[in-house]
Amino acid sequence: MSGVPVPTQSDQVQLRMAARALGRAGLAHAYGHCSLRLDADHFLVCAAKPMGLIQPGEDGIVVPVNGALPEGVLGEVRIHQQIYRRRPEIRAVMRSMPVQVMALSAARLTPHARHGMGTYFQPGIPLWDDVQLLRSDDQASGLADLFGAGKALVMRGNGAIVAGASLVEALTLTWYLEDSARIELIVRSAGLGDSPILSDEECSLRATNSGRIYERMWDYLTAADPEATLFNI
Repeated sequence: MSGVPVPTQSDQVQLRMAARALGRAGLAHAYGHCSLRLDADHFLVCAAKPMGLIQPGEDGIVVPVNGALPEGVLGEVRIHQQIYRRRPEIRAVMRSMPVQVMALSAARLTPHARHGMGTYFQPGIPLWDDVQLLRSDDQASGLADLFGAGKALVMRGNGAIVAGASLVEALTLTWYLEDSARIELIVRSAGLGDSPILSDEECSLRATNSGRIYERMWDYLTAADPEATLFNI
């Protein structure tokens, strides 16, 4: 097809590695998907199957940022479309099902910035307060509007959306989001829910990407991947 970019082997391998890492880390199960922007008008989404079961060589599908979803692409991938339309700086989107994020969301709660890894989500993590699956463009558009300029959004009883400047960043932030939920649950279960939350200034200073912060988490989460030797960061 004219004008449709052809993903490189590196694109496909990196996307598969990110997908399998989400499954391996318990951040997704049978449901979820991740994508990588190819250019202003297209992105690559992983195969429509449980991410942890995607096999080496099992390529993703190119999806237009504007237009109908191609055959074989999961309906909620329209969330990715809407975020890419609004955020030209975003290069990767992940739809995951982190257990502790889900537990908090069932109570209509999202994590606060209480520890280092929680500082990356300022000015906060919005809650999409609807348990229904997003199967329409109107729903996906509303979610993307709520997502705004942030890095993460929690869906009540239905997982999370994380976006980043790369798959490496988006995978790292998905792990950070779940760890933030873990801390939030521990603090609240100890009766310390009213304890101080880190200030915007503290968060801004702490939320660094220097020192291979994201890259080291990528290495950790993809260490056992069968295609790890094919993609280096």
